[in-house]
Amino acid sequence: MLENSIWKQYNDTNSFRELIAKFCRLSEGDLIEDDKALYNALKAKLTKKELRLFAMDSANASDETMKSEFSLNDEELEKAKFKLYKKLKQDKVRFSFRASSIEDFE
Repeated sequence: MLENSIWKQYNDTNSFRELIAKFCRLSEGDLIEDDKALYNALKAKLTKKELRLFAMDSANASDETMKSEFSLNDEELEKAKFKLYKKLKQDKVRFSFRASSIEDFE
């Protein structure tokens, strides 16, 4: 399904649904049901760099690997992670993952 996605480069499973629910403080039942549509909403709300960081951090990649991937030092990596997870908690981002957000356009 999402075989060639950034997510699949670092994760064996499509576990992004559980992680979005966790970080956005939503129940999995409230999320868009289709994994592909949910992943597209995630891609739309995050920059490519943020999406890659989310995928790598979720796959428990080492900080050294992430620092070399993004050419960051320790402080910059922590700031990038903080910014990413703060963004996921914002209402405008959280609500884009809700099933009702897709129904509004139909």
